[in-house]
This record gives sequence, C-alpha cells and structure tokens, in this order.
Amino acid sequence: MIGEDKPHSHSPADLCDAGRSAYTAALRAGRLARTAAEVAPCLMDLALLYPDPADSDWLLPLPPSAALSQLLIPIEREIQDRRRLTVTLTDVFEPFMAITAEDAPTTHVITVYEGLERINAALDRALAGAREELLTLQPGSGGKANSLEAALNRDRPLLDRGIRMRTLYQHTARHAQTTLAYIELVGQERFEIRTLEEIIDRLIIIDRRVAFIPAREDRRVALELRHPGLVNYLVGVFEQFWRLGIPFKDEVSYGHTPKLAGITGVQLSIAKLLVEGHVDEAIARRLGMNVRTCRAHIAKLSATLGSSSRTQLGYLIARSGLLDEPA
Repeated sequence: MIGEDKPHSHSPADLCDAGRSAYTAALRAGRLARTAAEVAPCLMDLALLYPDPADSDWLLPLPPSAALSQLLIPIEREIQDRRRLTVTLTDVFEPFMAITAEDAPTTHVITVYEGLERINAALDRALAGAREELLTLQPGSGGKANSLEAALNRDRPLLDRGIRMRTLYQHTARHAQTTLAYIELVGQERFEIRTLEEIIDRLIIIDRRVAFIPAREDRRVALELRHPGLVNYLVGVFEQFWRLGIPFKDEVSYGHTPKLAGITGVQLSIAKLLVEGHVDEAIARRLGMNVRTCRAHIAKLSATLGSSSRTQLGYLIARSGLLDEPA
C-alpha cells in the first residue's frame, strides 16, 4: 500500500536477521543461490551481494572489508566537511569574542542555583558588589534564632558602607523575638522596616540591577535575575507593597474593629481566609505564622462563636457580621 515501508528497507547498521544469515552463508560458501537470497533482498539493495558474471543463478558476496570501506567513505567525508566548517566558524567569531571579553563581559540573564550553600554563596557575591540599595521582602514572622548572627554578619557591612536598606516583613514579625532582637542590635535609624498582613514570596533586589527569587516552594532552588526588564518589574512590585506597608514603629490597623469582644485583628484576618475556603496550611503561609499558631487562633474563634465544627464555623462567621465593612 502507498506509504508503507518496503520489507527489508533499512540501513547497513540495522541489517535484519535474514540478511545477516544470508550474508554469512554467502561468505562461508563463496557464493549464494539467487533463490536463497530472496529472503533478504536488502543484501542486493545494500550491494553486499552482486551477480556472478559467470553464472546468473548465483550471487557473490562483497568482502566485508570492501563493504566497510565503501560505507565509511561518505561518513569520513562528512566529518572532514564539518571540521572545516568548525574552523571557519571559529575564525569568523573569534574577533567578536575578543571584543566581548575586553569591553562587555557577558552575564547570564537568568541563573539557577540549587542548594542552600550555592544560593547563599551567589547572594554573598552579589551583596559584596552592592553600592547603593538593598530591597527585601521577607515573608513569615522573621528568621530562626540561629540565623540572627548570620543576618547581622551579612547586613552590618552593608550598612557600614552606607547602603540604604528597606525591608518588608509580615505583621507577625512584630511579635517574633528574633526579628525584635535583630532590629534592636542594628537600630531602626540605620534602615527602614515596614510590615504587611500578606506579601508575596521572598524577594531580594540589589542596586536595582540584580534580583533573587525562590524557584521552588522549599526555597532550595533560587533564580538570579539580571535582565533589566525583569528587575525593574520586581522593583515596581516591591514599591507597591512598600507604599501599602505600615512603618514598624506604628500600630497595625486591621481595617475595622471586630464586632465581637475577644476577637483580635489577626483572628479577623484568619476569619476572612476561612470564609474564602483556605485550609490551615495556606492561611498560616499567607499570614506568616506556623500552622500550630494558626490552629490556636482558629480554636479561639470557634470558642468565641460557639462553633463545634469547621463547617459551622464558616457559617457562624458569615452570620455574625464579623466581616461586614463599617457603614
């Protein structure tokens, strides 16, 4: 049928079993009857068998050394052609490479770092070259206690060099002992801090020319971005959050006072996310707290509203008017 491959239509490298057997028999006997070769017509197509000039009923085998030589000739010719092309291309681009090396060092627009050690090393290199400004978004409630010394060792040299630093935390950082200790040791007069209820994932921008963002939820893969368009976009994102942020020295307002006594602003924020259908882990992540703390707040909400189940809690939150905006 049209479009179907012919039987035994293949290259010498894919010689079929019938072809192998027939060619072996021809080499051992010195010839092969035409009728015996009918099971492997590929041998004629590949010129491994040719007619016996003395007897048309027989076919003679091409010696393997001759067959191999004929097959290798075009391959060797192609290799030589590609080598000549390689030399030509090298000659053409060598002057441009010299110009690039001398006048415009190449930089990768996006570089991927996998593993905390590689990420921190890349960040340290970038910070060592900082000249003017460091912008950071730090979701969560601040670093762990064992990271306080590392943060001080990283940031103090920047401040001593006159680098302007602005950092956005989440509101929960206002109650984190590590964050409070860091601010006390560094001094708020040396850099600016604001907080928001929710921010995007971690972001570090140095001199508005290089940015670092996580590439995986566990933050063990990070991207270093040097494309001006990408970095400028992220600077715009930071500035938008910064305008919405509340200075660390100011009191946090959660929009309106809860109508029920005993419900805090944090619990009000949790109530909003519960009604939207978010699970505990998602709520904790968005508000920058651990899951245990989040569930403790949910338990207090349930107790205040008299709820006995998660479904009932959502209903009672909506019914109570807790989330209604003031007139």
